Amino acid sequence: MSLKGLIQEMRGELGSISRKGFGYGRTRSQRVVQDTCVPVDAFKQSCWASMPPELLRDVLMRIEASEHTWPCRKNVVACAGVCRNWREIVKEIVKVPEVSSKLTFPISLKQPGPRGSLVQCYIMRNRSNQTYYLYLGLNQAASNDDGKFLLAAKRFRRPTCTDYIISLNSEDVSRGCNTYIGKLRSNFLGTKFTVYDAQATNPGAQVTRTRSSRLLSLKQVSPRVPSGNFPVAHISYELNVLGSRGPRRMHCVMDAIPASAVEPGGTAPTQTELIHSNLENFPSFSFFRSKSIRSESLPSSHKEGLLVLKNKAPRWHEQLQCWCLNFNGRVTVASVKNFQLVAAPENGPAGPEHENVILQFGKVGKDVFTMDYQYPISAFQAFTICLSSFDTKIACE
Repeated sequence: MSLKGLIQEMRGELGSISRKGFGYGRTRSQRVVQDTCVPVDAFKQSCWASMPPELLRDVLMRIEASEHTWPCRKNVVACAGVCRNWREIVKEIVKVPEVSSKLTFPISLKQPGPRGSLVQCYIMRNRSNQTYYLYLGLNQAASNDDGKFLLAAKRFRRPTCTDYIISLNSEDVSRGCNTYIGKLRSNFLGTKFTVYDAQATNPGAQVTRTRSSRLLSLKQVSPRVPSGNFPVAHISYELNVLGSRGPRRMHCVMDAIPASAVEPGGTAPTQTELIHSNLENFPSFSFFRSKSIRSESLPSSHKEGLLVLKNKAPRWHEQLQCWCLNFNGRVTVASVKNFQLVAAPENGPAGPEHENVILQFGKVGKDVFTMDYQYPISAFQAFTICLSSFDTKIACE
């Protein structure tokens, strides 16, 4: 049999596996790529189990190279779920989004986006249950029936702050779900936000110790359960004390990304493994209730050398009588929530790299918003920044 014939036969068998093991016969809200191994007895008993490693790698490389977009890319995920050997080969073949511009596994959501091009996504808002869903756009227009589910967030209002719990599971966005990957917390006014990651972005990250995390440490639970929240970004909105007209002005300090990341040859930290929490045996523990529920602010001395994102200055359109930004057709409805973020220069004049839009967010329907991002931030970081724009900010408008 020719190599082309082998690939076609493999795709046929992978199609049935991906439908059974990865949930691609379900409704759109239930489509979540699970980064787990799926035992497949049929494959173990077939010719694939005894295929020479060199030929197997060649076949998997061709499949990965040919399946550029979703939903066809589910075949690549199915290959990783066959067995441990296949999984390791696929993980070596699949490149990070920075290089490939593709989102394949859940860990891709924690890795920086591609350089020089924007990943086009959109956010669906459910007003009834205060839940937000992030999808990867599969065409130029955000559609209710088209998109690859990526993340979900649920808003929890507290007496002195607001929490947005973020999960990989669209059906379970609770405080104790085992697919929790981070959260966004605001202050009472909704002007300052802190983004927390469930796991460290880099070895030097400092965990925020909360009352619940101290309880977990005393109980000596499994090390796979995150024992705290790692601050990865601080978002602030300027107060509009004079009541002047204009768009919101925001600053985002990325705690884990150096300012040099936007320069030619610069790099940003990249997570390589996604650690899932498992709270089934500890239902009474919560990771989100701390003694002090104030939104933490980053000292100005600690901002040095870190990437700071700021609003791209809009222009006033005399005929339309509104502030305008060029979203290249990705935003169609005027809203105070719309924004574009660029890197703020550390010292001196801004260079060409400070003109590139790193994140843009805007309204296209009553409850539909586009979200486009690129290197050096990840989909998770971009999603949390956009979530902060949904919060009511009376003092900023």
